[in-house]
Amino acid sequence: MGVTQVKRKLRKLRKKSDLRRQKIKLLTATPVIRKVDVEELKKQFTAVA
Repeated sequence: MGVTQVKRKLRKLRKKSDLRRQKIKLLTATPVIRKVDVEELKKQFTAVA
C-alpha cells in the first residue's frame, strides 16, 4: 500500500512541476515586435478626418 501512495504522490508532483514549467514558458515568451511606421499611421488618421 505504501508503494502505490508514493507513486501517486510522484505523479502529482511531476504534473505540478510540468504545469509550472509551462506557465513560465508562456510568461517568458516574447512576441514578435513589428516595426511600425508612425508617419504612415498619422497619414491614415488625417485622411479619414
